[in-house]
Amino acid sequence: MVARAYTVAFEGVSARTVEVQCAVTPGMPAFSIVGLPDKAVSEARDRVRTALASMAIALPSKRITVNLSPADMPKEGSHFDLPIALALLAALDIIPRDAVETTTALGELSLDGSLVPVIGALPAAMAAAEADRQLLCPKPSGAEAAWVGACQVIAAPGLADVVRHFSGQNPLSPALPGEVLADTQGKCLRDVKGQERAKRALEIAAAGRHHLMMIGTPGSGKSMLAARLPGILPPLTPAEALETSMIHSLAGLLDEGGISRIRPFREPHHTASMAAIVGGGRGAKPGEISLAHNGVLFMDEFPEFPRTVLETLRQPIETGEVMVARANAHVKYPCRFMLIAAANPCRCGYLSDPSRACGRAPTCGEDYLGRISGPLMDRFDLRVEVPPVSYADLDLPPSGESSAEVALRVANARAVQADRYENEPDARLNSDIEGTLLDRVATPDAAGKDLLTKVADRLGLSARGYHRVLRVARTIADLDGSDAVQRHHVAEAVSFRLSSVRENS
Repeated sequence: MVARAYTVAFEGVSARTVEVQCAVTPGMPAFSIVGLPDKAVSEARDRVRTALASMAIALPSKRITVNLSPADMPKEGSHFDLPIALALLAALDIIPRDAVETTTALGELSLDGSLVPVIGALPAAMAAAEADRQLLCPKPSGAEAAWVGACQVIAAPGLADVVRHFSGQNPLSPALPGEVLADTQGKCLRDVKGQERAKRALEIAAAGRHHLMMIGTPGSGKSMLAARLPGILPPLTPAEALETSMIHSLAGLLDEGGISRIRPFREPHHTASMAAIVGGGRGAKPGEISLAHNGVLFMDEFPEFPRTVLETLRQPIETGEVMVARANAHVKYPCRFMLIAAANPCRCGYLSDPSRACGRAPTCGEDYLGRISGPLMDRFDLRVEVPPVSYADLDLPPSGESSAEVALRVANARAVQADRYENEPDARLNSDIEGTLLDRVATPDAAGKDLLTKVADRLGLSARGYHRVLRVARTIADLDGSDAVQRHHVAEAVSFRLSSVRENS
């Protein structure tokens, strides 16, 4: 008679149910696993056999066949160890079959029978809740999975504890959600001397999730400004925290189930590959743009990234999702991130300083920034120059607004947007609006529209650029507490489009 257990196979942030069937039949002694298992799954038979032996459970001299259904779907990962062991124990009538069939399990077995934590406990709990099953997982993964309130999570230290739980000898208590990680961001905007215009651009970008390009000489404070952006962003909402944590769970970035309300801040090095940025590699894992979902992707030395890597950002910026297509996997990940890019004006970095610029100025700047294509540059809502700070300003005491003061305005502006787009499923912030919704909420007054029309004609703005100016103006109006987009809101939005940064539209 066939015994059944259930687990999951991961496809992006979703988890597909896999039925683990086990049959013990007469024949030559053997232990085989079928159903397109990868190497890690095929090796499960040795880990399961040794773990059972450590519990003084001997396998019968019969043929043991484990089938992973659906058989045409590839199975990857070591988390299949525990469900295979459960199906085998049920087939041997050591634990009740009906209890196993109401459980989704995942976990890696050590040779001594202890359970090792695996990635993906949070998406697995979501899939278990949809199938109306409880989740069985290793103890370190229980706090993470327990955040899905609709699913009962049983976290076991080892296989022996699982057997005692299902046999009723020592039932395990349901796991509790892990504590939310505390905010560790201690960098304040007040530490930045001068750079008031760049701070203003940072505030606008944070309020509407707009993409920002900063260009300035080395040491002018671009990286320092970007590092203080998390301090002015509001915490993740419960729904956003769950979305982001599911991606981080698949990447193995959640520590002991601690789901954080802090927005992600990812800063890949400019030598990162396309697979590292967009996603891919073995198993089509999420890349930096997905790990930055609902947060910030900071790309320092932006022109130094390979051209092919930069060009792959164009579609995810527009759609908010990325399809990682490989020969054996097609996986879709969400990636609504705020792109903050920093660059020097030229290779030597001192194009604006005649005494220090190289002999190729100004063509060196055109060549260097020419690595950023026009379509990609057109996707930046805000562009700001970050000039060098004088030595006299560096000696001044900290001044200006703190991150807490700016964060309050940003939070208020985002709250206004949350109310405005409450009934809009495809829009959360001003950067998401388009079409008739954009016309309805962001059309400026007569004076503002006249100004924008003149600027668009003079600069030859693309349709994308025109709409991005409107979105930024709407965000500035929200920061100003204004229901209508007025001329001065449009003027400020346009001013961030009139930077000396090369216009490639």
